[in-house]
Amino acid sequence: MDRIDDKPTIVITGIAGRLGRLLARRLHREGRYRVVGIDRRPFEDRPPDIDHRAVDLRSKRTRDVFRKERPQALVHLGIMHDPRSSAKVHHEWNVEGTARLLDYCRMYHVPKVVFLSSHTVYGARPENSQFLEEDAPLLGAQDTPTMRDLVVTDMLCSSFFWKAQDIDTVILRPVHILGRVSNAISNYLRLPRIPTLLGFDPMMQVIHEMDVVEALVLALNPLVRGVFNVPGPGEVPLSVIISELGRPTVPIPHFLAPMAFRTLWRTGLSLFKGTEMNHLRYVCMVDGTRARTELGFLPKHTIKDTIRAVLEGPMR
Repeated sequence: MDRIDDKPTIVITGIAGRLGRLLARRLHREGRYRVVGIDRRPFEDRPPDIDHRAVDLRSKRTRDVFRKERPQALVHLGIMHDPRSSAKVHHEWNVEGTARLLDYCRMYHVPKVVFLSSHTVYGARPENSQFLEEDAPLLGAQDTPTMRDLVVTDMLCSSFFWKAQDIDTVILRPVHILGRVSNAISNYLRLPRIPTLLGFDPMMQVIHEMDVVEALVLALNPLVRGVFNVPGPGEVPLSVIISELGRPTVPIPHFLAPMAFRTLWRTGLSLFKGTEMNHLRYVCMVDGTRARTELGFLPKHTIKDTIRAVLEGPMR
């Protein structure tokens, strides 16, 4: 039996993560939707009318959420990036878990699916054109095995977009997200002394975490569908980003860098494992024309505010 409610229901996976919390609070303030979150992690400070289901994404209880709630949209933020988990766990969670979610969306006629991917799926490579468009090949898995699942999951959602024509599927590929998120680039920029690769200073694009939330909200609008690169307020060299943070650097020859990053990670001195090191060497920038013209997205935070957002530290 369908659930009767004045407000449409949105299911958010990964709601207990930084972006999930920000999006949930944003939707809660607007008051247009009823929010149901799926995340096995705790969400103690949630607004009282946000329904948090502490279930494993891979469990049958996740299917029960779709069966009982009959949501009008799924926002899938629940991608695992934990470098300490095994490749098997990553694959089960990211690829198999996403496939099940998409099956539930078809089974229970969810009209909107929004998946948060990343521009890193394109890969940082010396032959990249200056600005990559949405139809560029996804070569990120060639940079590092840890990117493989994200690339496969992105392709899975892209295939779903073409197969499930009755569902408005949106795939967002934002550039490097900065803020209180605990991702590779923010963790790298929080190091007290930042290792850089001797002879390399790539141009980079960064985006404030709140601007990513804005893009997610816009993606929920009716009839919006497709793949969108989501750039920030501009492009700057890595050296400028580090200088804005006031951090000293430690230039390291490229052949020594993998060992240096692994040592920092294993000793607990850094949350940045260095697996995305190619982004410290080569350019990977995207064209945001589609997001601007079709999604109506424009970043609200300046490049300076975006860079300095990492100084607040990761979410605890």
